[in-house]
Amino acid sequence: MLERVVVRLLVGIPLLMVLFFLPAGTYAYWEAWLYMAMLVAALALVVIYLLNHNPELLARRLRLREREPAQRWIARLSYLYFLLIYLLPSFDRRFGWSNVPAAVVVAADAVVLLGYGLCFLVFKENRFASRIIEVEAGQQVISSGPYGIVRHPMYAGVALMYLFSPLALGSYWAMLPALLIIPILVARIRHEEGLLERELPGYREYAERTKYRLVPGLW
Repeated sequence: MLERVVVRLLVGIPLLMVLFFLPAGTYAYWEAWLYMAMLVAALALVVIYLLNHNPELLARRLRLREREPAQRWIARLSYLYFLLIYLLPSFDRRFGWSNVPAAVVVAADAVVLLGYGLCFLVFKENRFASRIIEVEAGQQVISSGPYGIVRHPMYAGVALMYLFSPLALGSYWAMLPALLIIPILVARIRHEEGLLERELPGYREYAERTKYRLVPGLW
């Protein structure tokens, strides 16, 4: 399993470098270097924690192929979304469309890290937090920790990460397409909840107790 993690890092890091620095036309793009360093460090800490405390969850997080056709379509759309919000800041850097102050960039990095931290809290609370939509044998409804506030706290963390990634990469313009994460997550959550209500005992009652799906007081 560790080998699979290392392989994905060896593929993922060069891919990010291509997405950031090739369109930017320069390696002098400190916002991208800081962003990558932050994410790689956070990922390394989470992987070390899971290897030592919950390797089964790490194995679940390494699965990528969705079983539900609707979720496969949502996943394809999300890949296009990720390309857009990573490529546009790089072109912004090349052509100088934005002038984001360093303090704003660092603050956005902090919010991205906060979103990643929220995902980590989910990993600690829910050993069934798979990357794909599925209900496994023995799975139980989790209502403690962040699940006592919203029904999908991991997606709340993901929303924070990707809504603020454009600013962290020094682009105002990329914030507009970044908003597309909201309908993508709404579609994923709605389909996922249908599956959970059908296949996970107790989920319907949990949903009645915990009113909000993603944002307290809003939805």
